[in-house]
This record gives sequence, C-alpha cells and structure tokens, in this order.
Amino acid sequence: MTIRVVVADDQALVRAGFAALLDAQEGIEVVGEAADGAEAVRLAVEQAPDVVLMDIRMPVLDGIEATRRIATRSELSAVRVVVLTTFEIDEYVFEAVRAGAAGFLVKHTEPADLVRAVRVVAAGDALLSPTVTRRLLAEFAARTKPTPDTAVLAALTDREREVMTLVAEGLSNAEIAERLVLSPATARTHVGRILLKLGARDRTQLVVLAYESGLVRPGRR
Repeated sequence: MTIRVVVADDQALVRAGFAALLDAQEGIEVVGEAADGAEAVRLAVEQAPDVVLMDIRMPVLDGIEATRRIATRSELSAVRVVVLTTFEIDEYVFEAVRAGAAGFLVKHTEPADLVRAVRVVAAGDALLSPTVTRRLLAEFAARTKPTPDTAVLAALTDREREVMTLVAEGLSNAEIAERLVLSPATARTHVGRILLKLGARDRTQLVVLAYESGLVRPGRR
C-alpha cells in the first residue's frame, strides 16, 4: 500500500528536497506541498494523507496550531503528523507533541532515517526512542508541574498501567512483551486497549498522558 505524504515547510528548497527524496522511494507518494500551516491543514483535509511532515515555524499558521487542528478533526484521525525542527529539544517540540504530533525529526536527519521515520509512523509504530522520550519528559518537567489525574488511571487495569509505563519509557511492543514476559501479540492488544480507553491517537500521546496523569515522572521508573 502506498504511503501518502504532505510536506509543509515555508522554505521552498527544504520542502522541495524532502518531497523529491520521498517521491523517489518505492511505496511513498508526496500528494501535496504546503508553504504555511493553513495550507497544510487544507491539504490534510483534501488529500487525507497518511503522514504530514510539519515544520514548526511557518507564516499564517504555525506548525503547532496546524498540528492541533489536524489532530482535533475526527475525519483526520488516521493522519500522523511528524514535526520538523532545527534542534532535537526545540522550545516548541513538546508543545507540538502535546498538540497531537506523532513525533519529530531534526531537519538535518540522514535521508535514510527520514524515509524510515515516514514508514514507521505510517505503520502506527512509535517514532520516539527511549532516550528522546526521557529528554522530552525532562523538558516538560522543567516547564510544567504535572497534576495527578486519578480519573485517567482509574480507567486502566493494573496490567495496563504497567504497559503504559513502559510505553512512556519508549519501549516497543516486543520490548514490553520481553519485560513483562508476554507474547508480542498480547502486548500489542494491551496497548490497543489503552489507546481506546484513553482516546489517545497514538503511542506518543500515551507518553504525554502518562506524565500528565502522574503515572510517570522524569528520573523515576
């Protein structure tokens, strides 16, 4: 199945470079290019892509608000936004993840890593590594004091809380299965149920919810 991609960046050369790279890959098609956030939202609605590569700093509508508008539209629930940033811990990266981004990439990432990231996100898998996850949580901790939300946690079984904690550490389903001595299929089922119960779009949003609910705190496991 072809992965449909929209590239949004206000720098024409950057946008064209990403588009050309992805269009040259087997099984990937760039279905639109946007020079600002408003155009990115419009293209997402018109084209229903699998993945949107979204720059943060753009005119008319920035990437954070554009991501939020895409994430809150029910008809775009299958669209995954990957934020493009200049630095790994950009001041706006966590806000973009909270807004609904599935992850982020630095603009100087290697071409092969960009292609892999698009395929990973389109498949619904986690893009954030454990190291990046911990750094994001630490950044969030420095900015915001989490307010424990017992209502969120009450919806989960003890096992589901265990699984969500490991998701928040950045572990894959296979790694969760190994840690809890489960089959990969069982781990995948647990993650799916947690997503459904909490109304989360993807694993990245579970990381945010795990922190905001008080289930996970930076520096503690």
